[in-house]
Amino acid sequence: MMEGLKEALQFITKLKEESMEPKVLEIGGDTYCNKDLVRYHRFPMADRLGVNTLTALVDYIKGKPEELRESMILHVVSPVYVRLYSGLIDERDREELMKADAVVNEFRFNEYYDQERFLIELQANFLETPDLLTIMQVAGNIKSGTTANYSDDGVSQKTTVKMGVELNDVIVPNPVKLRPYRTFAEIEQPESSYVFRIKDTDRGPAFKLVEADGGLWKNGTMQKIKEYLEYELSEELKKYHITVIA
Repeated sequence: MMEGLKEALQFITKLKEESMEPKVLEIGGDTYCNKDLVRYHRFPMADRLGVNTLTALVDYIKGKPEELRESMILHVVSPVYVRLYSGLIDERDREELMKADAVVNEFRFNEYYDQERFLIELQANFLETPDLLTIMQVAGNIKSGTTANYSDDGVSQKTTVKMGVELNDVIVPNPVKLRPYRTFAEIEQPESSYVFRIKDTDRGPAFKLVEADGGLWKNGTMQKIKEYLEYELSEELKKYHITVIA
């Protein structure tokens, strides 16, 4: 009996609380409601759009200028990531309208591949260049065991490759200039230096590429993305007060 009376009183108390008029409070110059403390004047933020190309980003700015705020920022964060967000708004916050993430193939630098996988990855992840063709020729003709000998002085390597019925000494090129797919398709893929290494294993020859430029390509590529956006949006940048930074 007492338990039922307690539940009834709790129910009545809850109904009373819910029927009360909302109480408006001023805290630090801001207006709040006592029920859930949602600030009345907070600006609604748009959901961020996600795209994979710079073309889509440019098309959005040109096609939907009414969705932009008074001032906007195009931030080239990295060779594969660009953000479009507003200038400072309420409480020095920013509204992010769009992010562009480049779709790039992931070649695992600094790791050894077996022969078949290495040749496939080279064709899938790199633009064709003279050095790439040389590497593919060397890697494709090396056989494990009696048909190949390796010498390594720590800088360059020499291997004996069987060409038909003849054995020819081939100097493994180092460093090599290659252009992997690693930024937006609208931008020329950057060329960098790599160290090409070969080793013999129980499962046959193995190959790897080691980046040899310390990541300097990133700064140059980000600058090219900035230049691309400034060219494609030359009118819009002035008209809609858009700043491009990289």
